[in-house]
Amino acid sequence: MLAIQQAPRFLKDRIVCIAGKPCSHSGSSRHNSDLFSFEGLFMTTQRPTSRSQRLNQVTHEPHAKLDALVKAHAPFETPASFARFVVAQYLFQSELVALYNDAQLSALIPDLPARCRAEAAKADLADLDTDVPAPVAGALDSPTLGEALGWLFVSEGSKLGAAFLIKRAVGLGLSETFGARHLAEPTGGRAEGWKTFTRILDELSLTEQQEAEADKGALDAFNRFTVLLEQAYAAELA
Repeated sequence: MLAIQQAPRFLKDRIVCIAGKPCSHSGSSRHNSDLFSFEGLFMTTQRPTSRSQRLNQVTHEPHAKLDALVKAHAPFETPASFARFVVAQYLFQSELVALYNDAQLSALIPDLPARCRAEAAKADLADLDTDVPAPVAGALDSPTLGEALGWLFVSEGSKLGAAFLIKRAVGLGLSETFGARHLAEPTGGRAEGWKTFTRILDELSLTEQQEAEADKGALDAFNRFTVLLEQAYAAELA
């Protein structure tokens, strides 16, 4: 159950400042690590005018560090390395199943349950002949509404970066229907799905405390995936 301090309401005719397509980066090395690629969708040189822009700015540092860590593990060099990457993805998504199926959150984001990718990642593990990993201590537990929104912001934003990753996965003989399902383009398109999510996120009426909790949730999400990624590749070496 989420600890909601104030019932969210929608603001009328709010304009969401977001580009209509994922950002593009020059150089193939960027494609190797663009896991949570939503930073280029916002005008980050200006003061944020929306909640989603603020969350993007707040998470810039851990975002960059995580991208570098993913690149260092070279998940697209071999099928075995990619399998470890999918282990991390599964662990992260499986920890968010409760959020994606939470009744209160689903009342705010109607298609939220369908956005979850835990089952897709689990199917990818089977394709890759990789065992489903045991849970890792420290998973998200009883978040507040603000924290939950921050975690979902990071999870949903990662679908934009997946547009680059799926292209690399094809080089390993994988696809949106085999081994890389969790990177597949969502129904309706990546950009449209992100616009819908951020529009709802930006229109919620939150208290000052809930705003701070959203920042914390987004930061915690990046830090958690970093832990899970390191765990996944450490298991490969064990």
